[in-house]
Amino acid sequence: MSEPDSAPSPKNEPEARIRGNYPMPASSSVFSTILKWDVILAVGIALVGGVIGYLVDGWIGATSALIGTAMVLVFAGITAGSILIANRFTASPLYTTLFFVIVLGSWIVKFLLFIILVVVLRGQAWTNDTVLFLSIVIAVLGTLVVDVVVVARTRMPYASDVRLPGDR
Repeated sequence: MSEPDSAPSPKNEPEARIRGNYPMPASSSVFSTILKWDVILAVGIALVGGVIGYLVDGWIGATSALIGTAMVLVFAGITAGSILIANRFTASPLYTTLFFVIVLGSWIVKFLLFIILVVVLRGQAWTNDTVLFLSIVIAVLGTLVVDVVVVARTRMPYASDVRLPGDR
């Protein structure tokens, strides 16, 4: 027969119970929803932009629209994905530091990647700069609308993930 644990043991301490299995914040579902709708938006923009690009400049225009849409999808995914990854460390004593290192680091990577891609793609014979630019602008505006709509429709309390004294 087993005896009830009367003395605290490492298994019963809260720190030991959450080690390696951090609880996800309530905001994680918001970023998952944003990623899902960003993919749907990107497919729509790629289809419409690809057709319009093809009508404007043949396969060069279609390719430019697809590249611009893919760039925005990757950049939007990096932001939401980095927040989802950073949220895995909520129980860590270094959570705030880790969160900002991961998110801000991903923004720096995005910025550098964007500059490199713009310099490499600008003026290439196989791209149409106007179609590429317009597809990037439309996709960026679309992802901003997705972000606003998802956040506005989310029922998230102002103080989520709060533990009151006596709560388990």
